[in-house]
Amino acid sequence: MRIKDLRAAAGLSQERFALKIGMDRTYLASIEVGGRNVTLQNLAKIANGFDMALSEFFEGIPRIDPRE
Repeated sequence: MRIKDLRAAAGLSQERFALKIGMDRTYLASIEVGGRNVTLQNLAKIANGFDMALSEFFEGIPRIDPRE
């Protein structure tokens, strides 16, 4: 959801953002809906596409307790 929200806030379509970061649009779409496990390398590409550090990308996302 974070990716979709940031992309929408930037006014970018999936197609335009995917082209900007060198990623296939269908792959990006599947990440946005939670259909893919995304690699750290691809998360870095996405964060860079929003002109933010990877650490900044994760700010404000609540921690998930794996025991739950």
